Amino acid sequence: MGRVLNVSRNQFALMTESGPMRCIMPGAVNSALTSAWPAVGDWVAFDASRVIRGILPRKSQLSRKVPGKQTIEQVIAANVDYVFVVQGLDDNFNVRRLERYLVMVRESRAEPVVILTKVDLCKESAERMAEARAVTQAPVLLVNGVVGEGLEAVRALLADGKTGALVGSSGAGKSTIINALLGDQKQKTFAVRSDSKGRHTTTTRQMFFLQSGGAIIDNPGMRELQLWTGTDTVAEVFPEIEELAADCRFRDCRHESEPGCAVQAGLTSGELSAERFESYRKLMREAAHLKVREDQSAMLKEKGKLKALHKVVRDVTATKRKYRDGLS
Repeated sequence: MGRVLNVSRNQFALMTESGPMRCIMPGAVNSALTSAWPAVGDWVAFDASRVIRGILPRKSQLSRKVPGKQTIEQVIAANVDYVFVVQGLDDNFNVRRLERYLVMVRESRAEPVVILTKVDLCKESAERMAEARAVTQAPVLLVNGVVGEGLEAVRALLADGKTGALVGSSGAGKSTIINALLGDQKQKTFAVRSDSKGRHTTTTRQMFFLQSGGAIIDNPGMRELQLWTGTDTVAEVFPEIEELAADCRFRDCRHESEPGCAVQAGLTSGELSAERFESYRKLMREAAHLKVREDQSAMLKEKGKLKALHKVVRDVTATKRKYRDGLS
């Protein structure tokens, strides 16, 4: 067995009992991006010819929908204990984007931790921290990765063989955190552009081992984060809305203009913010649309199987007919 450290096309860098090793995957498996494709963090079984033969069951799976129109799951990292959602306080901070990442982490079965970086560039860091804590009960850490301040809590979480993964936009400071944890410039870092947009300095997912005995996975910045989740998971990230909805007069209340809607009453009283409710509705619509797309994709696959089966039946029937005609 080995654990996947890095993936490059059909080449997989593994850490094994005997040290680092490179393996490949059979061509039939690597022909498509699916959850059956090994991801960084996976435990895999390989044979004497260094060919991966299987993936061991995952205890957690951080996924998103692949960018574009295809309805396919892309596994970003596997078998992680903590997902660190990184946002920079130099105009990168965005509560609505944070909520989207929290839904993704919730679906993964890993524990979320919010890291706010570049505190030296923001005079309102305490206010930003309060905004983040208002949308999650996960730990929220203030970090200055350049000098290593605030990373003690991260090191403590990643002790005793625990694995973490960093996610966030380009330029948020993920690679700087990696370098601070390792005490070495393993990952390249660049300043953000003049328009405050990040540069894609990390281009591949990579696992690093820490002196604490844990591991950390660095991920490229995500320009597009399409969810791979269900409506139930979205609801879990917005518990206060679900609590209000439980008091609605109608069980199928859409929380729009129905009489006796407790959610609308909460919006009117100020108990619930309009921005958070709109974020909830947007993510719910996206999750519901994904379910429809998944069902349609499954139906098309079944339809394709039936067409192939019917073709086999027609071919066999035609062959039998020719054989009978030849005998007569």
